[in-house]
Amino acid sequence: MTLEQLRIFVAVAEKQHVTRAANELNLTQSATSAAIAALEARYGIKLFDRVGRGIALTQTGKDFLIEARAVLTRARDATQVLNDLAGLKRGSLSIAASQTVGNYWLPSRIQAFHADYPGIDLRLTISNTEQVAQAVLQGGADLGFIEGEIDADLLTAERIDGDSLILAVGSRHPWAGRPKVSAKDLPTTTWVLREAGSGTRSMFEAGLRANGLELSDLPIALEFPSNEAVRSAVEAGQAATAISDLVAARSIAARTLHRVRFGLPRRSFYILRHKERHVSRAEDALLKSLG
Repeated sequence: MTLEQLRIFVAVAEKQHVTRAANELNLTQSATSAAIAALEARYGIKLFDRVGRGIALTQTGKDFLIEARAVLTRARDATQVLNDLAGLKRGSLSIAASQTVGNYWLPSRIQAFHADYPGIDLRLTISNTEQVAQAVLQGGADLGFIEGEIDADLLTAERIDGDSLILAVGSRHPWAGRPKVSAKDLPTTTWVLREAGSGTRSMFEAGLRANGLELSDLPIALEFPSNEAVRSAVEAGQAATAISDLVAARSIAARTLHRVRFGLPRRSFYILRHKERHVSRAEDALLKSLG
């Protein structure tokens, strides 16, 4: 049974006339009759009675007409869904982001995208860089946004402009009044850092190595799984941290954090996609909106 056969059956049933139905469908009378005959033969039923020169639905035909109309309605609905998806009037997009990107860089951009495509359902989860990569690998997210580099053969990583990693201390820290520090100063204070696996921590480690130090050279007092916890702990105590300038901006403006100049690198963000998965139109539109 095909949708075309159903359309022909419904047209004939509503017109109760083969020729008039054929004209409406722009088909020949023989093609229209053949479609009805094929349905009847395939299922061993009678859909129409020939009454004089006309036709009338049998009881089986009347029962089948209800279902045929319902199927055609669903087919039209499905066609509209595909049209809407193609035109980005509806759809869904699952995004995973590491914390700095997800909390400070993405929100305004997602809001702008939503204003342009209100029918796209956006879902954002926030975790650390390694967890974001796993979400994209396992199909839990269509796109991933991270702060650190990741090594995964099945993922593509597109580099985009990111943020700056800065060294910051609270207002009570001895370095708060110093314009800068050197590498030899870093082991002389305690540190509050993000957890292992975070992009911020990985970039800080790379910055230390560039200055002849290892993370093990620093006295680490606390590790937290969120930027906000790190920032709050440093504001309240006398430890130092390496943190994104995006995270620290408001605290620096309020003078609860102080930036101490040290040669930490500017870092890129990366957009992760699975190499073997189809890129939807919603994904493509979001990426284009990011510029």
